[in-house]
Amino acid sequence: MTFATRARRFYEGLRAPPVPRGVRVMNPYRDPRVRRYVRAFLEQYFDDDTPRTLIFGINPGRFGAGVTGITFTDPVALADYCGIPTHLPRRRELSSVFIYDVIAALGGPAAFYSRFFLTAVCPLGFTRAGVNLNYYDVPALQKAVTPFIERSIERHLALGARTDRAVVLGRGDNARVMADLNARRGWFGHIVALDHPRFILQYRRKRLGAYVEVYAEELGDRS
Repeated sequence: MTFATRARRFYEGLRAPPVPRGVRVMNPYRDPRVRRYVRAFLEQYFDDDTPRTLIFGINPGRFGAGVTGITFTDPVALADYCGIPTHLPRRRELSSVFIYDVIAALGGPAAFYSRFFLTAVCPLGFTRAGVNLNYYDVPALQKAVTPFIERSIERHLALGARTDRAVVLGRGDNARVMADLNARRGWFGHIVALDHPRFILQYRRKRLGAYVEVYAEELGDRS
């Protein structure tokens, strides 16, 4: 069984965890068309048994993985950079723009995905009142989904992940949560935290090139 097959089964087997009242769970993998996109993507870049370094975002958003099913990959990136056309509106998502700049700096999708697997601490996303919600934004939500997160990360290890090192995007709460969980569970020998792409695009856009270099140096030299 290849990395692609294991990952596809993981995504298609995801079921929404219980969440507090007023919070909605985004599960794009219920859509047969999204499942086809995900399968095509995985078979194109992960049809082997090579261990990958896991890169964890926070959770899917409404305009990226929340619609394509592929972490940090909006419909434009999926079609134009990965070569997988979709029926989805060609709308860009900030984090995806940055990540694909990094991927280009590291040799393009084929080279990048041969070494890394982009995913999220929580593989399903959340909204409240139509607005994206991070799993840690509401204490009751974080408490409710922590068992789901733990099971998800353990299933990621079974995909064929490297355990010597993982990368977490988001130096604040996302890194804190992962560090706490890893201290208890001992999944990874070392966790590296980098600034989250959305933070960079919203607040540090003038230094975009420098941040791409930081990512490329960290991922290129040490993974």
